[in-house]
Amino acid sequence: MDDWRWWTAAKLGQGIAAGDIDPVDLTEVFLAAIDAHDLRDRIYARVTHDRARAEAKAASERAKAGLRRGPLDGVPISWKDLFDTAGIATEAGTALMAGRIPQMDAEVLQNATHAGLVCLGKTHMSEIAFSGLGVNPITATPPCVNDPGGAPGGSSSGAAASVAFGLAAAGIGSDTGGSVRIPSVWNDLTGIKTTIGRVSVAGTVALCETFDTVGPLCRSVEDCALVLAALEGAAAPDLAEGSLKNARFAVLNTVVMDDLRDQPRAAFQSAKGRFAAAGATIDTLDFPQMTEAFSLAGPLYTADSYSYWRERVEATPEKMFPQILERVRAGAQVNAADYLSAWRRLKEIRAEWRAATAGYDAILMPTAPSLPPNVARLETDSGYYITENLLALRNTRVGNLMGECAITLPAGMPSCGIMLNAGPGQEAHLLRLAQACEDVLR
Repeated sequence: MDDWRWWTAAKLGQGIAAGDIDPVDLTEVFLAAIDAHDLRDRIYARVTHDRARAEAKAASERAKAGLRRGPLDGVPISWKDLFDTAGIATEAGTALMAGRIPQMDAEVLQNATHAGLVCLGKTHMSEIAFSGLGVNPITATPPCVNDPGGAPGGSSSGAAASVAFGLAAAGIGSDTGGSVRIPSVWNDLTGIKTTIGRVSVAGTVALCETFDTVGPLCRSVEDCALVLAALEGAAAPDLAEGSLKNARFAVLNTVVMDDLRDQPRAAFQSAKGRFAAAGATIDTLDFPQMTEAFSLAGPLYTADSYSYWRERVEATPEKMFPQILERVRAGAQVNAADYLSAWRRLKEIRAEWRAATAGYDAILMPTAPSLPPNVARLETDSGYYITENLLALRNTRVGNLMGECAITLPAGMPSCGIMLNAGPGQEAHLLRLAQACEDVLR
């Protein structure tokens, strides 16, 4: 039964449907693995044993009665520690929220529970979700599956580690600038950034309310589709229709292909070549306005974040990791006129981007330009931290700035991925296309 820890969520759900897996046994396998794991306290902030067992028992009874609520009813997953859980601490990876206990579940957790998913617990994260590296000296820094001394990627660091180390069938995270996709790529997972506003953020601790999105970190594209459907309370799209034959891709040249490290570059070129061999047409695309969009990101992100966190931060700034404190405080220097002007210009650039990319099924780019940097150095070398954090989030931020949906797939080398971006609201199309890509890459 220990093999179940490495199965996809879809396969586990199929096993439950066939009567080969009892959700109670499945949940106990995961709970036992979590409790025995020597890295447990670096991955899980809190394990919800009682809730998981109660939900598994209910799922088991439904399965026996032929009343399963969906394809993942009875499958155990983890939750990033910024999703409210009734009666269970939700602290967003910061001492600023220590002991905070919500009275209600976040809306997405309510939806997932209604779909029968089992809550294993809350996973560690970058402090207030404001880093793509996953390093958090305040609570814990989760491990990277490919490098014991490397950063796990953030901010949904523990979510990725819970899946990569076989301690959850899927993890739920958030993505404001790459926080689902960076930990996914560095831990060889598949993760989807959803269109802003598509998945509810009610009951979720905010970072930047104008950019925050919710998405799953999984073992497969199919799992992403099924988990996303559960979060929305909807039906998953049929992925069988996806094909690379006659698909039209563009590789964005501007910004995202600069300063690539050797392995991410090689993995991207290899994956791109396999897509072409499978029948896809791949063009290159220059979009100079993207450079301007990136110049707008700092004021937009920091002002939004500081508006939400200001009172807590300024009450006890000494409780924060200095790198995160400095980043969020930068928002205090952004005046209202500049903020509104930046948003006005970004909306214009988004319209120009839509026109430039309208003829393509998706835009391709390396998910991360770099490999996991060294944690010990990140904790002591401020310049290294800043450089590596900005580089890690650079490519993923395209999707957030342009208001798109995006998905990252493992590209065949450890901690390297290829990312597909599509227009807002095109998740079903993107998932079908990603399934065809996954079939080629595996």
